[in-house]
Amino acid sequence: MVEEAVSVRSKEAQMDASDELLRRATPSALLTLDGAVRSLNAAMARALGRPAEQCVGRGLVDLMPASQRTAVESLMAHAATTKTIVMRVLEFPRAGAPSVVCLVEARPVKDPAGGEPLVWVHSLDAGNDLGGLMIPFRLGAEAADLGLCMYSPQEHRLEWLGGAPALATLFPEASMPLSRVVRRVHPEDRGALRRLMRSTAAQSPWITLRFLTERAGWHLLACRARRVQLGYGGPERVFGVIRDNAKGEARRRRALVALSAERQRAAEIAAFSSAVMTAVTEQEIQQVVLTRLAATFGGAGAALAFVTKGRLRVSSDAGIPIPMAAVHGLPLDAPSALPYVIRTGEPQFIPNQEEYIRRWPYGAMVPYFDQLGSGYAVSITSLSPNGDQPLAAWLVTYEGEHHSSPDERALMTTLADLAGQALKRVTLQEARVELATALQQTMLPTLPEHLPGLEVAARYRPSRDGLDIGGDWYDAFVMPDGAVALEIGDTQGHDVDAAAAMGQVRASMRAIAAREPDPATVLTRINELLVTMDAARFASCTMLHVDPDDGEVTGASAGHVPLLYAREDGYHSIRELPGGPVLGVLPDTDYHKGIFTLDKDAALVMVTDGVVEGPGLTLEAGLERTATLLGAALHDGLSVEETADRILDAAVAGDHLDDVAVLVIRRT
Repeated sequence: MVEEAVSVRSKEAQMDASDELLRRATPSALLTLDGAVRSLNAAMARALGRPAEQCVGRGLVDLMPASQRTAVESLMAHAATTKTIVMRVLEFPRAGAPSVVCLVEARPVKDPAGGEPLVWVHSLDAGNDLGGLMIPFRLGAEAADLGLCMYSPQEHRLEWLGGAPALATLFPEASMPLSRVVRRVHPEDRGALRRLMRSTAAQSPWITLRFLTERAGWHLLACRARRVQLGYGGPERVFGVIRDNAKGEARRRRALVALSAERQRAAEIAAFSSAVMTAVTEQEIQQVVLTRLAATFGGAGAALAFVTKGRLRVSSDAGIPIPMAAVHGLPLDAPSALPYVIRTGEPQFIPNQEEYIRRWPYGAMVPYFDQLGSGYAVSITSLSPNGDQPLAAWLVTYEGEHHSSPDERALMTTLADLAGQALKRVTLQEARVELATALQQTMLPTLPEHLPGLEVAARYRPSRDGLDIGGDWYDAFVMPDGAVALEIGDTQGHDVDAAAAMGQVRASMRAIAAREPDPATVLTRINELLVTMDAARFASCTMLHVDPDDGEVTGASAGHVPLLYAREDGYHSIRELPGGPVLGVLPDTDYHKGIFTLDKDAALVMVTDGVVEGPGLTLEAGLERTATLLGAALHDGLSVEETADRILDAAVAGDHLDDVAVLVIRRT
């Protein structure tokens, strides 16, 4: 029986490990190496436009529209063959709604149940660089000799994205208000343009309109609009595809084409620089490089190599040949170009295969290098700031022979230096965050596994400012008289001092509560202690004593947000407790208690203000939203753990800035 129980727990743990990869709000799926769907979450099923049971066992390529199958095949081939992280921009069409454009990552993983190699495909948050999602559209428009622009309905602006250089010359500015564009359209055609911009269809029919240019008079343009959503849950935009139907000289203004191309290139470089310098995580830097690098330098593919424990950790954009990506796992001292660049900081601009072999006769760049075309070229640049330890390098590949100009080399080196500075900043910040997180975890309590007559779950998420550490806390423990004490609080600040003050308050409350069964008296004594100590920080707090036998709850509050109460039938309410001001401010303050009953199978939620307040959320609206979530969770039969997750996820999705803590209590 013991062995059977252990086996069951082992299987459950394996299932949990697999489910963890799918337990996210954005599309996610586990695939076999040949591309068959092993399992997927609800978001991926919605993105594919089919029930989940119709997706399992089928190839992901077959589930995608024909226009996306080549990109998916490339993504899967790289992830399955090279065992590296690969990214690609994919478009998921939706019936009667704008298609969703996502940055998708394919990552090799192991099946926890049997060790079978799988590929984890999931959508990434590209909110830090929405421009990267538009690059495939721009390249497609350029290949078709079309122009591409984007309309932002909220800002009422039209932005030129690129495409055919000759078409770019029709517009005096890269970005302008829609009203200015309308003024250049012939009066008889303005109604058609407005209908095009306001169309709710995923894709409109072609329309023609007359457009007045600055130098070449009237042009006859054919236009078509497409509505897309940039990223899962991201903003909607209207893409406009433009074809110039004009005849004669106005269509062939070669002198301005070069100027337009230069303007477009400058905009790309500025966007690249801005995106990489505002990245705040290694993953965001990775996303910017893999979506923008190849396009910026006219390459066929790009890869990014980090150094981890003396070996290369490589990711690519799936446009790079598979053998090239086999450098993943090479030691830093390997006799080939990529490790050399990372070790020395000296860039390598290699115009063809013969030149590579001449420079590196004793070390092939990758296995099967001789299978690549003789014109194959590569440019490699270090991302490690001068004098620092080796961090990373990026490379751009070219399908034909490519001789980099001095200007191109200088630009690539400059952008690599910017990316290196961003990576160094991120590396230092991540080290600080790891330290802060470890400190925070040591100061938050482990809830008792068994509380008589109660089920309890807690969640904590730090603020997005400072060191990702703060002063929110929670606690639960059994009193000498058998009652269960529960508390939640918020110490002023988001730094190490706030965490230290939180630890002092929580420890003091435990010590006093062990001898004092009245929560109001505990708060009174804690206030006296903090005032006497002349503490630099004040704190809000709610404390409850719950009798598990009859459900009687005795509670008091020190300037804290109200309790939330709900039953299985979905009923929910907000409960104010008597009490007094925040702790540590006013001497000689007496706190008062309130008493009520927690019914069987009913639940309470204690939260800090970060859960129910935000930039666009008032306290009253936040309390009502959270109480509604609690009522719905009980009505749906969710466990206390699932309920805590639902409330925390809603707070995080609301663009929280403060620390957030949640404590869910259910009487059984």
